[in-house]
Amino acid sequence: MDLAGLFGDYTLRVVALGSAILGAASGALGSLAVLRKQSLLGDAISHAALPGIVLAFLLTGSKATLVLVLGAAVAGWLGTLAVIAIVRNTRVKEDSGLGIVLSVFFGLGLVLLTYVQTLPDASQAGLDRFLFGQAATMLMQDVTVIAALGSVAVVLMLLGWKEIKLLAFDRTFGASMGINMGRVDVLLTSIIVLAIVIGLQTVGVVLMSAMVVAPGAAARQWTDRMERMVAIAAFFGAVAGLSGAVLSSTVQRLPTGPTIVLCLSAIVLVSLLFAPNRGIVWNLVRTHKQRRQLRADAVLADLYSLAGQHLDTSHGHSIGALEAMRMGQGSARRSLSALRERGWARETRPGEWTLTPSGMEEARRRFDAGASPDEHEAQEKR
Repeated sequence: MDLAGLFGDYTLRVVALGSAILGAASGALGSLAVLRKQSLLGDAISHAALPGIVLAFLLTGSKATLVLVLGAAVAGWLGTLAVIAIVRNTRVKEDSGLGIVLSVFFGLGLVLLTYVQTLPDASQAGLDRFLFGQAATMLMQDVTVIAALGSVAVVLMLLGWKEIKLLAFDRTFGASMGINMGRVDVLLTSIIVLAIVIGLQTVGVVLMSAMVVAPGAAARQWTDRMERMVAIAAFFGAVAGLSGAVLSSTVQRLPTGPTIVLCLSAIVLVSLLFAPNRGIVWNLVRTHKQRRQLRADAVLADLYSLAGQHLDTSHGHSIGALEAMRMGQGSARRSLSALRERGWARETRPGEWTLTPSGMEEARRRFDAGASPDEHEAQEKR
């Protein structure tokens, strides 16, 4: 099927649009959790939202997306408050508190879900899609709800941008300016909760934390600026949502939610390997260049030292002598070639090398920086 044929499908257009909006919103908002080193918070909130979804259905009898999302938001918020209360009032660390809340709320959600499935009313069917997500069933009204709630969260983030930056990087300084950082913390937590619950129908409570954390983690590899990181994370999330929806439509029985998460994982992997300054491959290349530079500098110093032992500074020196001076530190041939490319060394005859006038000048500038004028003059006479 060609690209035009793919996007001629109305269902695919709805799913792709909803997934892209979800990816952009969760990526932008989730990057704040990554900056605050609260990645596990996303996992805890998404799992804590499950009992809220089931209770919202039991209380209202409705399976409307907005009703279930609001139930998930309340439960996720209560789960966050429970973590804060555990950390403040006990000696339990934050990671342990998150683990406790995650397991207790998720267990309660599974019990309620099992109870609902035993009810004689057939309308309860389909709630289990919130476990692993079911993006293929997304309707245009679901996309509208995702876009509306995502926009609210993004607007809240932009309105409190200055305070959120202070909370992320220097909470103490923000408090010294008279800003109530506790309220800012509550605002940011609410934004993260909202970012999580809007995607539960698409990718499910089990995988939603990946939608929140992965775009921010990938974007962090590409920039050190917070504004750019949020924008890049939104872009990565949108690309993963769109590509995951399209890929799942091309293969029969390929679930959309897990496919979106796999696309995000691929983006994270590429970022970890190839991002400038932070990527693993980038670091390997940079380290290799630095080692070559150090070896070339060492050979330059050796040639300069040998030149100082002869009246004729253009006297050639064998490669064997240079390698003997740098025993076990690699071949001198590549370093000599690098020096020749810069015009600092030349081969007087096969196997023998000396410094050029510009190489001699460069060596004096580097290695005689602490030498006195008299020493410079004596060296010139030699």
